[in-house]
Amino acid sequence: MSVVGERSRMYIGGAWVGAATGNTMVVTNPATREPLAELPDAGREDVWRAVDEAASAFPKWAATPAIERGRILYRIYSLMTDRRDDLARAVTQENGKPFDEAKREVAFATGYFSWFAEEARRVYGDIVPSPVPGKRLWVIKQPIGVVGAITPWNYPLHQAIAKIAAALAAGCTVVHKPSEVAPLSAYLLAQIAHDAGLPAGVYNMVTGYGPVAGEALVSHPEVDMVSFTGSTQAGRRVGALAAETVKRVALELGGKSANVVLDDADLTAAVKVGVANCLLNSGQTCTAWTRLLVPADRQSDALELAVAAATKYRPGDPTDPATRLGPLVSAAQRDRVHTYIARGVAEGARLVVDGRNGQPERGYFVGPTIFADVDPDATIAQEEIFGPVLSIIAYADEDAAVHIANGTVYGLAGAVWSADTDRAVAFARRLRTGQVDINGGSFNHLAPIGGYKQSGHGRELGTHGLAEFRETKSLQLPQDR
Repeated sequence: MSVVGERSRMYIGGAWVGAATGNTMVVTNPATREPLAELPDAGREDVWRAVDEAASAFPKWAATPAIERGRILYRIYSLMTDRRDDLARAVTQENGKPFDEAKREVAFATGYFSWFAEEARRVYGDIVPSPVPGKRLWVIKQPIGVVGAITPWNYPLHQAIAKIAAALAAGCTVVHKPSEVAPLSAYLLAQIAHDAGLPAGVYNMVTGYGPVAGEALVSHPEVDMVSFTGSTQAGRRVGALAAETVKRVALELGGKSANVVLDDADLTAAVKVGVANCLLNSGQTCTAWTRLLVPADRQSDALELAVAAATKYRPGDPTDPATRLGPLVSAAQRDRVHTYIARGVAEGARLVVDGRNGQPERGYFVGPTIFADVDPDATIAQEEIFGPVLSIIAYADEDAAVHIANGTVYGLAGAVWSADTDRAVAFARRLRTGQVDINGGSFNHLAPIGGYKQSGHGRELGTHGLAEFRETKSLQLPQDR
């Protein structure tokens, strides 16, 4: 049974409404292939109504003192904490990730509301000294306006709140379009925001498909900014549409991250953590370390360690506490991964562990898959697969490792391992990527994340994430007399 229950409507202007066209779409559980909910399929009219509500609510919300905005955001945090198990169940149902993974996602996402509630109070203007006699300069920060937030299915709650909490804290209003594949947690978020007393129109949620609802949101002239997370292909389309009205765009797109093990590193730790990172959320993570770069003389040892680590990730029912690998999100995604595995074999990589075999038939499962002897220019080493597929690539020396790591169109994340932390940091500085973990450094919710190259632009999380939703204005004043 769906966590949405009977409230299968959209949240616009503080009320639950159906699609103007009456059209609906079905959300499916990827572990069982059973329908979860029948939800509105928004058309252009629905999206524009939501934008109108957000635009009407903006002046009052922007003028609300930051301390009061913070109080409301903190109430949202409190209610999310009370309903954390409901939120986690929704994520597991819609996405298929194991329940423990879903609970971790909820914990991070919930904390963002608390952090941004406090951080909103710390955004001040600056008095800038002027070299011109009789002049003063005051630089202030103001909310950008109406934000269109388009969020993905792989981390449906985390990615939504990374945008929404920051935008609301900055004083913006939001129209949120969650992925049509995984919109259930957005329903709970909307209900929680409503119960917390968020004013009508400040947060709006519409469900529908990208080519209709998403494009209507991006194209609306009263949307001042679009924050999008998704594929690089879709990001190009968002950027092109947004350019027609010259609105700000933040894009968090694909990745093909390298986990680089230097010759003095603890190979066992580097491979164990690297495999866990690659297989997190069944490999459906844009920051996943899907390329394991190791010195040529350590490749066989790395392969043995990777295979041993991967055998502990047996696909299964995501509601079973013993499961460490859930299904892929859809049949299309499963078939996409199968195609890439076949392509890897055809291009000469050595398939050591084949995740296509022996998987549960009921859901969209692919098991851990490991390739060795992968050419750095091979398709599986260049393109984002978005599945549990690891490519092991040997390198000759440190310069070659840098060249290989930087040798894709992406630049989102990565990792480096060395017994010498200074050496690892020096190597990380040479990587053209937005975030690098050093010697297993853990996820930090204050660390901004975002891409170089075709992984996008703009940043999410931390103070840099808040800054994305604010404009800078200079006030030029006469000197006080």
